[in-house]
Amino acid sequence: MLDCEMYEKFGQFIHGKWSPSSNGETYEVINPATEEILGKASKASSEDVESALQSAKKGLEIWKKTPPWQRSYIIRRIADKIREKQNVLAKWMTLEVGKPLAESKAEISGAADIFEWNAEETKRIFGQTVESRFEDTRVHVYYQPVGVVAALSPWNFPAVLSARKISTALAAGCSVIIKPDVITPGVVMEMVDICKECEVPPGVVNLLSGDPPSIAQQLIASDIVKKISITGSSRVGKLILKQAADKVQRVTMELSGHSPFIVFKDADIKKATDIAISAKFRNNGQVCISPNRFYIQEEKKDEFVNLFVEKTKKLKIGNGMDSDTQLGPLTTQKRLNEVETLVEKTKKEGAKVILGGKRPSGFNKGFFYEPTIFDDVKDNFTIMKEEPFGPLVPILSFKSFDEVIERANNHELGLCSYVCTNSMEKAHLASEQLETGSVAVNTGVVAIAEAPFGGIKQSGYGREGGSNAIKDYLNVKYTHLGIKG
Repeated sequence: MLDCEMYEKFGQFIHGKWSPSSNGETYEVINPATEEILGKASKASSEDVESALQSAKKGLEIWKKTPPWQRSYIIRRIADKIREKQNVLAKWMTLEVGKPLAESKAEISGAADIFEWNAEETKRIFGQTVESRFEDTRVHVYYQPVGVVAALSPWNFPAVLSARKISTALAAGCSVIIKPDVITPGVVMEMVDICKECEVPPGVVNLLSGDPPSIAQQLIASDIVKKISITGSSRVGKLILKQAADKVQRVTMELSGHSPFIVFKDADIKKATDIAISAKFRNNGQVCISPNRFYIQEEKKDEFVNLFVEKTKKLKIGNGMDSDTQLGPLTTQKRLNEVETLVEKTKKEGAKVILGGKRPSGFNKGFFYEPTIFDDVKDNFTIMKEEPFGPLVPILSFKSFDEVIERANNHELGLCSYVCTNSMEKAHLASEQLETGSVAVNTGVVAIAEAPFGGIKQSGYGREGGSNAIKDYLNVKYTHLGIKG
């Protein structure tokens, strides 16, 4: 087990040093599998937020002048060090989030990949020379760091989502203030400590642990912050956007999702159920790209449902620290309450529970809930609009291609969608017509370092990952140069 005095060892990270908050305040971090207190983490005061802002301002001056190859070298070292410390980081995550250790390890590995990817992007910030219409002028387009970045990351994937924000900011030459969620400070503190160990100059990376709304508000109200990157709910994203409007700050937002999972009758049903299970039950459904609306072509619906239920029944629920656990707890009491409320509402609206629908027996502690599958669901049910963020599976059927695309697109969110088919035509047409930022065809893997991740509609804008992401952390400058003085 980890030494949970680690929270005290860390605290706030400002100008290259760890320290307690200026007023000594802390908050409790809970293990969702046992409901025990993991430890007390530092709670930032408004003075700490101001110190972090000043620190990032100084850090920016150093980092933006650091040559890209030097930045790249440091970022690459962070990637290597994250891989070295994979076990420690993964344990933090399982203790704080509840996800199985194997999932935590995979996430840490993904976070390292993101740092590695951005280490390489650092050297590839290409400008442009445009042919001038005038004989005696030259037209140059180039990129410069946007400035100090406020990065607000959530609790469900604390390492990967913090890594995306920190590494892209570093690659672009920006300084950054990361604010992890109160539920998962430890794993992010450990990652920031790795940045320190790899000799990121003081002030370039800062961490504020504590109350999200008040810290975020103070950061956004500051003239020092030039860009905000947030991963969170659409509700919170809209609030942040309203605040950012006062300063016309740049914002990248990756918000809620409600992904359709479409299975056409020509699909390999065995493979489709495997993809559905790994995509749906990863982190117990607490994933913004979790499949949330299952549309199965009517000829294959029974076969899909029977196989899906049979496989889901075999999933082992338990503490994520046990090696054979496949489904951990939900992360908070609040999540558990909301999932229970949504299940009751879905039953009331007329759905039939064909598996689960309750807390598992044999657990007197922990925020556990059984994977729950519904039949007889209609498009207008609450569960079809509201993001469940838990292990809930509403199954519906459809007749034709055009009908399912129309129903899948009839939602205000547009983050991701999944398609299972053996027809190249359907694969192409569905990918083109689905109104989401990403489409996964015959795979459950979506978020990878080398591809742009993000949504459309009310799922936000801007991208993280891929070669597009760094552009969101850069200003475009154009110089029209007369060559005769």
